[in-house]
Amino acid sequence: MHSTFAIVEDPRHQSYIIHRLEDILTIVMCAVLCGMDTLGTIMSFAKNRADFLKTHFGIEQIPSKPTLSRILSMVDGNALGKIILSHMQERCGKKGDVIAVDGKAIRSTGKEYTHRVLQILTAYLTEQGVVLGQEKIDQKSNEIPAFQQMLTYLNIKDKFLTADAMHCQRETCALIVKKRGDYVFGLKENQKNLWEDVALFFTELPFDTGIETYETCEKNGGRKEVRICKKADAAWLKKRHNWPGLKSILAVERIVESRKKKTREVSYYISSSQASAKKQLAVVREHWMIESLHWLLDVVFSEDECRFSSDNAHLTLNSFRKYALALHKSYMATLPKKGTIKDSLRDCMFNENLLLKVLSHSAFTL
Repeated sequence: MHSTFAIVEDPRHQSYIIHRLEDILTIVMCAVLCGMDTLGTIMSFAKNRADFLKTHFGIEQIPSKPTLSRILSMVDGNALGKIILSHMQERCGKKGDVIAVDGKAIRSTGKEYTHRVLQILTAYLTEQGVVLGQEKIDQKSNEIPAFQQMLTYLNIKDKFLTADAMHCQRETCALIVKKRGDYVFGLKENQKNLWEDVALFFTELPFDTGIETYETCEKNGGRKEVRICKKADAAWLKKRHNWPGLKSILAVERIVESRKKKTREVSYYISSSQASAKKQLAVVREHWMIESLHWLLDVVFSEDECRFSSDNAHLTLNSFRKYALALHKSYMATLPKKGTIKDSLRDCMFNENLLLKVLSHSAFTL
C-alpha cells in the first residue's frame, strides 16, 4: 500500500518537495494503527519509530509538525478515502449480506466552524466490519442525497440495506430495488401516513391474520431482553401508497426487564423482502454495528476531539481510522484468545513485530 499511495495526486509544487507524499501518508497510517489520534502523537510516533519506518518503508526523513499538518490539509481527503476503502475491501473481505448506512458528525469541527459540523455518511458491511463507501455530507444538504449518491456505485445485489428512518424515501427505495438489493427501513413521522397505516394494522387486527412471528430472549446478569418480530404481507399497503418494491411490513417489540424497571417499545419497518421474520429481525439488529463503529471512532480514537483546520485532514484521518479498526479486527480474528481493539492498538505502539503482523493483513508490501 506504500506504493499505492504514490498514485494519490500531490497538490504541492514539485520543485519544492522534500518529503514524498506516500512517505507522509505511510507515517500517518502506521501511527493510526498504533492508536495515535492527534497531530502531536502522530509526530511522536514518527520520531520514536524513525528506524522502523526507514527499515521497512525506506523513509529517510521525518517531516516537521507544521509540514505534516499542511500536507494533510492539502491532500484530497475524498480521493484518498476511496483508495483506502478499496484496500480495506480487498484485504478484509466482502462476506455478509447486511449493509448498514449511517452518518456521523465530527463534533470538534463545529467549534472551529460555527456555521456547521463536518458529517460523513458511511456504508458498513456489518459481518466483516468493512466500510464499502463513504460520502461527505454537503453543509447545505443532509444525508438523503449523500445516500442516493452512494447507491450509484455500491454493489448491493442480494444485500439488505438498513438506515435511519430519514432514509425511508421513495427515490432511495427505488434505487435499491433497481440495483437488486433489499431495504429494511424504520418508519417514523417523516412518512406519517405510511407509519400510521402500519401501526394501525399491527395494533387493531387480530393475531391470526397471516402474521408470522419470531421471538428471541437474551439474559445477561440481572437484565433480560425479549424481542418479538411480527411480519405481514404488504401488498395492500403498496397499492395504497405506491411504494417502490414494498413486500412486507414489520413490528419489532422490545421488552427489557431489570431489577429496577421494565420497559417496552415497538418500532415499525417496511421491507422489500419476503424473508422470514427471523431473518428480518436479524437484519434490524445488525444496524447497531455501524453505531458500534462510530462509538469506537470516538472512544478509541477520540475523533470528536480531533482538531484540524481542514476537512481534508479530517476525511483522511477518518478513513485511516476505519482502516485501522478493520485490520485489527481481521488480525484479532486469528488469535485463540480475543482481546479488545484498544489493547491491540496499544500493543502495536510498544511492539514493532506485532505492528508488522497487523500490517500483514493490509495491502502493504514490506
